[in-house]
Amino acid sequence: MLQGNELETSNCLTLCFQDWNVTWYTAHPDLTQCFQHTVLVWFPCFYLWVCAPFYCLYLRFYDNGHISISSLCCAKTMVYLLVERSRDIKRHMVFLLSPIIRSLTMILAVLVIHLERLWGFRSSIFLFLFWTLAVICLLVPLRANIHSCVLQGFSANAMRFVAFFTFFSLQLAQLILSCFTDQRPAALKPNPCPVEDASFLSQVLFWWFGRLVVKGYRSPLKAEDLWSLREQDTSEKIICDLEKEWAKQWAKMQQQESAMNGAQALGYKLSEQTQLLRKLHKEQSSGFCLLRTLAKNFGPYFLTGTLCLVIQDIFMFSIPQVLSLLLGFVRDEDAPLWKGYVFAFLMVLLSCLQSLFNHQYMYMCFTVGMRVKTAVMGLVYRKSLVINSAARRTCTVGEIVNLVSADTQKLMDFVVYFNAVWVAPIEIALCFFFLWQHLGPSALAGIATVILIFPLNGFIAKMRSKLQVQMTYMDGRIKLMNEILSGIKILKFYAWENAFRERILGCREKELNALKNGSTALVSLRRLGKFLCQDELKLDSVERAPYHPGESLQRGSLVAVVGHVGSGKSSLLSAMLGEMEKKSGHVTVSGSVAYVPQQAWIQNATLKDNILFGCEMKDSWYQKVLEACALLPDLEILPARDATEIGEKGLNLSGGQKQRVSLARAVYRKADIYLLDDPLSAVDAHVGQHIFEKVFGPNGVLKNKTRILVTHGLSFLPQADLILVIEDGEITEMGSYAELLSRKNTFADFAEAFSVSERKESATHRGNIQTMEAISDSEQEQDQEEVGRLTQADKAHTGRVSNRATSTDVKLEMYVDYFRTIGLAFIIPIIFLYAFQQAASLAYNYWLSLWADDPVVNGTQVDTDLKLGVFGALGFAQGIAIFGTTVAISLGGIIASRHLHLELVNNVLHSPMSFFESTPSGNLLNRFSKEIDSIDCMIPDGLKMMLGYVFKLLEVCIIVLMATPFAGVVILPLTMLYAFIQSFYVATSCQLRRLESVSRSPIYTHFNETVQGASVIRAFGEQSRFILLANSRVDHNQTSYFPRFVATRWLAVNLEFLGNLLVLAAAILSVMGRSTLSPGIVGLAVSHSLQVTGILSWIVRAWTDVENNIVSVERVKEYAETTKEAPWTIEDSPLPSDWPRSGSIGFQEYGLQYRRGLDWALKEISFSVNESEKVGIVGRTGAGKSSLALGIFRILEAAKGKIFIDGINIAEVGLHELRSRITIIPQDPVLFSGSLRMNLDPFDGYTDEEVWRALELAHLKNFVSGLPDKLNHECSEGGENLSLGQRQLVCLARALLRKTKILVLDEATAAVDLETDNLIQSTIRTQFEDCTVLTIAHRLNTIMDYTRVIVMDRGHITEMDSPSNLISQRGQFYRMCREAGLV
Repeated sequence: MLQGNELETSNCLTLCFQDWNVTWYTAHPDLTQCFQHTVLVWFPCFYLWVCAPFYCLYLRFYDNGHISISSLCCAKTMVYLLVERSRDIKRHMVFLLSPIIRSLTMILAVLVIHLERLWGFRSSIFLFLFWTLAVICLLVPLRANIHSCVLQGFSANAMRFVAFFTFFSLQLAQLILSCFTDQRPAALKPNPCPVEDASFLSQVLFWWFGRLVVKGYRSPLKAEDLWSLREQDTSEKIICDLEKEWAKQWAKMQQQESAMNGAQALGYKLSEQTQLLRKLHKEQSSGFCLLRTLAKNFGPYFLTGTLCLVIQDIFMFSIPQVLSLLLGFVRDEDAPLWKGYVFAFLMVLLSCLQSLFNHQYMYMCFTVGMRVKTAVMGLVYRKSLVINSAARRTCTVGEIVNLVSADTQKLMDFVVYFNAVWVAPIEIALCFFFLWQHLGPSALAGIATVILIFPLNGFIAKMRSKLQVQMTYMDGRIKLMNEILSGIKILKFYAWENAFRERILGCREKELNALKNGSTALVSLRRLGKFLCQDELKLDSVERAPYHPGESLQRGSLVAVVGHVGSGKSSLLSAMLGEMEKKSGHVTVSGSVAYVPQQAWIQNATLKDNILFGCEMKDSWYQKVLEACALLPDLEILPARDATEIGEKGLNLSGGQKQRVSLARAVYRKADIYLLDDPLSAVDAHVGQHIFEKVFGPNGVLKNKTRILVTHGLSFLPQADLILVIEDGEITEMGSYAELLSRKNTFADFAEAFSVSERKESATHRGNIQTMEAISDSEQEQDQEEVGRLTQADKAHTGRVSNRATSTDVKLEMYVDYFRTIGLAFIIPIIFLYAFQQAASLAYNYWLSLWADDPVVNGTQVDTDLKLGVFGALGFAQGIAIFGTTVAISLGGIIASRHLHLELVNNVLHSPMSFFESTPSGNLLNRFSKEIDSIDCMIPDGLKMMLGYVFKLLEVCIIVLMATPFAGVVILPLTMLYAFIQSFYVATSCQLRRLESVSRSPIYTHFNETVQGASVIRAFGEQSRFILLANSRVDHNQTSYFPRFVATRWLAVNLEFLGNLLVLAAAILSVMGRSTLSPGIVGLAVSHSLQVTGILSWIVRAWTDVENNIVSVERVKEYAETTKEAPWTIEDSPLPSDWPRSGSIGFQEYGLQYRRGLDWALKEISFSVNESEKVGIVGRTGAGKSSLALGIFRILEAAKGKIFIDGINIAEVGLHELRSRITIIPQDPVLFSGSLRMNLDPFDGYTDEEVWRALELAHLKNFVSGLPDKLNHECSEGGENLSLGQRQLVCLARALLRKTKILVLDEATAAVDLETDNLIQSTIRTQFEDCTVLTIAHRLNTIMDYTRVIVMDRGHITEMDSPSNLISQRGQFYRMCREAGLV
């Protein structure tokens, strides 16, 4: 009996696994009963038991909180129990093991679902796969039971049928329930990302994104419609983890460098070549350090994506094997039909799974790319707050903006395509393996071809590596553009726009030439690594210590620092702040510090926010600070009082207003120590006295604080507790005012010579605030916030219907504009080449299929040489066409890019000053960096890819229709469905692209602002607040970037599933028509239809890139529609070449407004200035003095009236013709990066002798002669390697070089000491003796010998006469002179 049982079991096992007559070699396949009741039951259970321990560990490691018992949870549990009961009904006497295994598995499944609930997992991939396997394994028994029911009747075995169908229904119900998610553990942030609520199936198919697509299709998307970032995608989370790792890498690099420097210190002299190699090695290793840091933080998630890629490749290589089986079926006329259908459906299933895994990989890669971008931006921002001054000079604002725009983007692309580096060789090797299997030794020809191509690829890669040159040119262009935007007023005053336009276009031309070599992320990685490894400020430069009596500077004392221009006064304060590199000695600072820089740093924020600077608002103290800093009168003239928005760098404030806001910020801080770098250089005499008494003096609000005051004035020195005299970076004298006078040294001589010439400024304000042009005439009725607004945020035109046309028309217009710039001469050959290329490809493949179908007679075929020759010729023609299209599109893209960039430069440079005051520089830098980069690279690459695959898709459709014409019935509806889905996607995707572009501009603006004000931010200890602001801006940008790339995945999955329907149609029709079709044509049709999913995927990717990046064309052309200045030159102008001959000026009822709706800055001004007359212009705050200068240069156009120069109305003269023939020495001395000579003479219109003569007269000859490169001395960005006083002297040298008949001085000596001021004044008197001079007076003593003085008040001329007459009249001028101690 025992032997019989063993034999029965052995036979059963044999039948389970070896009875192919039942399963395969039959017209009606089935699985054995043994297999159905063992393997099909055990396999899902085996999966659950094996994977459950690992899954529980995963759950424990990623605890997401607790989920309360919900109705869904209860339903899942109840169905589990019902499944269990239904299984108990269906007992089988022979197999007792299966029910026991199933029962235990159900208990385990219930346990898993409750563990998931306890640890906050709302959607279970693990259990979804279990139920999917269980349902799939029941499909065969389901078919068998249905078959039995049909043959035997339901009543024959009703109990068994009811039990099984109930069991199957409950299994299916459990599978459906597992597609839903449980409720959230707790309330999270508003508008959370729906992916957190999505089930596993929804995540895989991207169904969770569908709601946003529909919303974007129905109505314009707004920023509020976008979801909050997931916690793991936020800057705070990403950078917090990354900073720790980068700090370790940075410390290691510092140790290695210290070791090398130590060896050098021991006496090892390094050659220049060795030092250069070491520097290059450091740059290289810094890039790898950054890569290593990023890999450690983002590697695990990236590897999960890589696993998806590997699985996708497995499916990809499985599909041709199934196709091979299908072709074998077509050849075998006796094979049963069901096999063909199985192969067809299996091929489609594998293709669908390949699509799913491919897009999960892409989704994970883009997510990692987004996080890498956030991380790198955060590191760059934090680094910009700590790099030292030497490193800061080598890393300009433009370069830093380029790092966070172009380089981070290239790093993101690198993440997405990195796996191709190692996957491609493996794929090639597998291809050769399968080729060898089919072709044998003949496959060696293909291998040899690939080996020969490798050296060519190496050469191309070497050429592409030269892209670093292109990035350098781009850096230079962005840096130059940033400087132009910073100093745009100076360019307009001097009519230098054309000179700097040529410089930009020169950089651009070099960039475009280098661009032809391609692109690489390694360059970006090296550049980012190099920046992140720049030297930082040393924390030990300044020791922070508690206060101890007996220190050199006593607490509460007022210390004055005096000295000549460039003597080192500002450097002393920088040393106290820890901004300088300490060579020896020590500095100890006790308590908190507040700093007022020499050039006020003002944020693009409201006046109140600039003063509070992150502190809590305390009304009484705030009002006291405003009064002490003399800001209350300014509030009266500001449109919205302290709620008025201040432009970037205080563009719409005068020098005096900026300085007082900067001072108020420091005073409000209530710090222990105040470092004040000449804060009184730009304020009125009475305001200076007021500030000293109310702020610095013995009774001021800072009387108990330590105050270190750098000053050029003498009037306040007697009240100082200690005076430091600095010469050539050394403190030469130190003591009280009386002590220094009694010593009869340098200070005593200086004080005696200039005791009369006290520094008084007669109001440096520009009258009213400068703001943008009015938006509407009803502006006066707007609320205070609207009136106070200056800058316009970058707008996203997301609406699909605008005032002009629908977005389709707008987009079509962008395409037309882009292609028009390329020209028909390029477009027609490109289309022809693509058509020719695809025609050659079609003929090539069709010829091959015909050749394959030729019968083999005696081991050979007929006319083999002819067929081979035709085949080779078609391949060669295709290769030539591919090369031609690549070259033509690249050249066409460069032509379009050059034209659009030139147009952008021209539009920006022709814009009036109001445009720059109301447009944040981040918006403009965004256009010049990211948008131009998109036009350079993304649009041509996208077009090249899209056209290639569109023509390829046409080829596939033609081949499928040739093989099976009936497929046209499927292709037509699929095309319509494709277009329908695409229309949904395009509407949403382009809106998201615009929102993302708009949210990028504030990042650049904030970076720009931070880099320029880094010393102030550090001094006030506000780094953490600014880092949070940067984080919020980056996160806001990523909220629109994240749905952007998910939209592409959503579309691709949907379209590829449609493409798989074409594969199914081609395969099914081939099976049905195998009697009439040859294997060659079937292979051609099905293999090409299999390419459809890949082709659609690439078309989507390329189309997305083009659609999204064509928005860059729109944004670049946006400034073509803004208001422009008057023409620079007027053709056939009757203007004499030597105009103005005499230099006479006449104002005729002249009126000026900064913006409609605001008060008049100048009202009914009428006066005349005679030839060679010297006229001083003075007045209180808001008088309108600087407005006169702006009017003469037509920086602002007249609202009414006229100005005549030599009898010619200046409104009828070209702007450059006007501005190049009169000269101004402005209040803010602006220099540009480049040689000193370029800064004096950008057009190279003067000889070196003339330039040296101008420098000599400007008292700079000795200084410049002492420089190693003399006139070619390289000025850093903003002229930061020269002192403020030296920069002012350079501006004087410019005026001396131009030597025009009219000279305007706008408080030109604000930043120089008294001695230099006297030298400048004497130079002006002698060198401009025969010129008309208008001086907006800074020191009243400088205009006392002028022929006339004009006194202004609130836009009117109140007094006008000679200085002596005005004093005798005892009016306003007399009172001002009395305050200055001149009468």
